[in-house]
Amino acid sequence: MASSAGYANRLSKYDNKVRLSFNSSPSPSFIGMFERDYDIICLRLLAVLSHTLTGRIGLPEIHENERVLKRKLAKLAELVCKSKYTVLLTGAGVSTSTGIPDFRGPTGIWTSEQKEEKARKKKKQKSTSVNPTGSQFELVPSNFRDIQKQRSGGEVAEEEKSASVEQSEPVALDPERNSVFYNSPSKMPDSLKRRRDEKSVPLSFEDVKPSLTHKAITFLVDRDIVKFCITQNVDGLHQRSGLSRSKHAVLHGCVFTEKCEECGKEYFRDFDVGGMSFKKTGRKCSEAPSCNGDLRDTILDWDDALPEDDWKNAQEQCSKADLVITLGTSLRIEPAGSLPLKAKHFVVVNLQQTPLDKEATLKIGADVDKVMSHIMNTLGLDGWEEEKQENVD
Repeated sequence: MASSAGYANRLSKYDNKVRLSFNSSPSPSFIGMFERDYDIICLRLLAVLSHTLTGRIGLPEIHENERVLKRKLAKLAELVCKSKYTVLLTGAGVSTSTGIPDFRGPTGIWTSEQKEEKARKKKKQKSTSVNPTGSQFELVPSNFRDIQKQRSGGEVAEEEKSASVEQSEPVALDPERNSVFYNSPSKMPDSLKRRRDEKSVPLSFEDVKPSLTHKAITFLVDRDIVKFCITQNVDGLHQRSGLSRSKHAVLHGCVFTEKCEECGKEYFRDFDVGGMSFKKTGRKCSEAPSCNGDLRDTILDWDDALPEDDWKNAQEQCSKADLVITLGTSLRIEPAGSLPLKAKHFVVVNLQQTPLDKEATLKIGADVDKVMSHIMNTLGLDGWEEEKQENVD
């Protein structure tokens, strides 16, 4: 659980994650961008108000039956073939097949947290009813002294100190991998325990390899079939699959990317650079002639403004598009969730319901890898994986 859980643990405590997560303090530039899109805002609000499931986490995953799926995939293939300008918007669902848990799914990070919190409350109520004095002694963890030592700064990195105080689950820092993980596996939900034991959950982002979807997107962009990709993910798997940075917008930052505060040069590393909310990483820029500016992480916290260039590019690309395909995103995090409304047509590929299902030209409930594989075959690109591997070699 180190990868997604580690990133989730870095985020500030934010109760609105179980509802539609609007930025609580939008910047003036953010407001200005959307003043020109009043109609889109109205559509979005109507979608939210009319959607009774908006913002809930842990919703069931609904797989289309084979007959319906075949019909919908044929329709998607038709839309792709007719499109002159296709843009993709990706979310956590494109990375779940690599072992990285999502956030809102049945076994997602926030879903698991919610289940654990309910279990803790139930246990607390039961303990209080048994113990009339109201003492909570039995609820104190057995490793209480170790936790206190960590929270006082004993062995925890500086950037994790403030986060650990807010977390309900004790965490530790792996000094070799620089990633946060649960140090109390007994409290991990059974579903996640099984995935851990089966080694289907990676230890850290460094251990993860791009999925079929990541590779397919890179292949399609390289051949100009897809014009642009926008991602809300921080795992860096698009770039690690070979997708050019100029061909995709990274809206929420990347755990592998640090950026110079002086010249703006980005450095894509093969390790998690650590930090959250643009903290200094301790490294310097080596850009000629001799910038020597401080490098900072690129990961956004809840109230941070989106990177201006990436956000502007994302809006422009969706406005140009006659087709936007959203892959594995709940479309519940703003402002990215409204981007598909800028296109002439948009398709939602997600196993759970989203607030924009009714507005979409097509909604497909299926694994994104299965959908992308069908698209590649329909376009006559059989054997594309072998071809891509040969080019990499």
